[in-house]
Amino acid sequence: MKRLHRPIVTLLMLCFVTAARAYDIAPVSDPETLDFSSSRLARIAAWQQAQVDAGAFSGAVSVIARNGKVAYLRAVGFRDHAKTIPLRTDAIFWIASASKPITSAAAMMLAEEGKLDLAAPVHQYIPAFKDTMVGVETRDPVSGETRLALEPQKRPMIVEDLLRHTSGFVYQDQGDAAVHKLYRESGMYPRFFARGSTLQDFASRLARLPLAHQPGDIWEYGHSVDLLGRVIEIASGQPLDQFLNSHLLKPLGMVDTAFWVPPEKLDRLLDPPVGEQMTDRAIAKPTMLFAGGQGLVSSVPDFLRFCQMVLNGGELDGVRILSPASVRRMTTNALPHRIRFAGAHVGNVGPLGGSTFGLGFAIRSNAAYSTMPGSVGSFSWGGAWGAYFWIDPAEQLIAIQLVQVPVGREQPERQAFRNLTYGAFRVPDQGVPASVPAAIDQAALASFEGTYTFTSFSSRDKQEPFGGVGVRIEMQNGFLKVVSPIQDGPAARAGVVANDIITHVDDVATQGMTFGQALEKLRGPVDTTVRLKIARGQEAPIELTIVRAGVRLAGADLQVSVKDGKVQIEASGAPVLDFENGAPITVVPMSTNEFFVDGRDHTRLAFERDAAGKATRLVLNPGPWQITGHRIN
Repeated sequence: MKRLHRPIVTLLMLCFVTAARAYDIAPVSDPETLDFSSSRLARIAAWQQAQVDAGAFSGAVSVIARNGKVAYLRAVGFRDHAKTIPLRTDAIFWIASASKPITSAAAMMLAEEGKLDLAAPVHQYIPAFKDTMVGVETRDPVSGETRLALEPQKRPMIVEDLLRHTSGFVYQDQGDAAVHKLYRESGMYPRFFARGSTLQDFASRLARLPLAHQPGDIWEYGHSVDLLGRVIEIASGQPLDQFLNSHLLKPLGMVDTAFWVPPEKLDRLLDPPVGEQMTDRAIAKPTMLFAGGQGLVSSVPDFLRFCQMVLNGGELDGVRILSPASVRRMTTNALPHRIRFAGAHVGNVGPLGGSTFGLGFAIRSNAAYSTMPGSVGSFSWGGAWGAYFWIDPAEQLIAIQLVQVPVGREQPERQAFRNLTYGAFRVPDQGVPASVPAAIDQAALASFEGTYTFTSFSSRDKQEPFGGVGVRIEMQNGFLKVVSPIQDGPAARAGVVANDIITHVDDVATQGMTFGQALEKLRGPVDTTVRLKIARGQEAPIELTIVRAGVRLAGADLQVSVKDGKVQIEASGAPVLDFENGAPITVVPMSTNEFFVDGRDHTRLAFERDAAGKATRLVLNPGPWQITGHRIN
């Protein structure tokens, strides 16, 4: 085959870009055609505006697409801290670790071309890693002192380890083990983030540090994808930025995604979060450091194009980036059975319990252990400062939210956005009954009064109970801290209180554990026991044996009351279907125990009683799409 002349190549690339730009990101005029409720989608902007007013972040841009069409696209708030410049939907954000799926896709492109072997040792591309040692921490049983011994790799680290975070590389701030401390003490970070540095420089410094685990043994978040970027450079013969631009970003029409923001686009770049500095990530300046694991900036329209390409099986508007087989491989569990995905609480990604990991994405694999709504098989990732997205193939859904919040405060924004998105799904409208009962006994109505707690926000949320002790926890300075016990949960009944430090679980010390490892120790089958040792202030250590129970973190409550002989329902906290906080709705009776909302999305309700005749459950939209609340008072 003859080589194409440069003018022809340029013309073809322009055609690719023009074709890619054909994807329409304008929202549809009627979200109901995509099975969303317009009024419930509007809650997203209202919630975001409340966060802006409260100072949680200056602004947010979010998009929801389904079946290849945009149901929702809004910018809320401001670009600047002073709140003088309204945010635009094409605002540019530092997306941090949300860069990783893009870099992972680039690696898969090279694998398809035969230029990169995922099963090959990393040292085949970067020889310095052939002799990288593994740090093994041991503790003297008498003195309690720890020491770090070095041992060779049992098997070479392979390229696939970089894609799935089983390389042994870590981040300096994701743990307190000896290797994490070596990372912190190495002095590599100021140089790593220097704009004049390169991936080659970074790789040479990283090769001098030990791995925290044997390759292929443990999933741990770290610099794997940054090093993958250097492997891509070597395999492609191009700097990472050039390879991404020529092979992925330009063909997809991702015009704002890059490793720095040029002067003509600075008026769209958000200020960093209050209290955070951009000095080490001066993305407004040109750079030679193409950190594929964390260095990209992007916009919602750009990132939507990437996500739609992935959801389409690797193609968008006639431009094929990846084969369907490569996309399936990226979005399917890549971890052997012996490796547990420890990303239950990766610092800047949020709770991912009930998930596993593919090649670049976390994948929701078990509804019983998940604290996030969505279909099994949906996949996601995010980054520091709040960038977050997920793709739900079962629903043909893409949702992206770009905000910039201080590190460690990302999760409430992600949880709320995900709950509100699934909560905006409508069920088939059953219409309004032709007639209603003339009257219902007032004593019967009064028996419905109470609080009903729901663990699901939507018919699309099929979360299930899991076995646990019922505590909200966090890792703080290497210690496992109780944020709060869940009301009436096993831990609360046993006497666990907020700020307790769990020092041991089943005689295993928690210090040095990752959040995911600690969570895994606390969870288990219902009715099994777990032993906790707790430190509480100056008190003597407390030892407790707790029986695990079915636990599901409550999503929201509905308050049922009777006023002027009619049933009123109001949400307490998060909204559920038609019901919101501060806006009680009078529901219309259909029978002695069934009601409906006359308006909005016509939610139907049915109260269920136990054998003694007491109302114990409230079912919304009875039938295949129902969600159920349990009475708690």
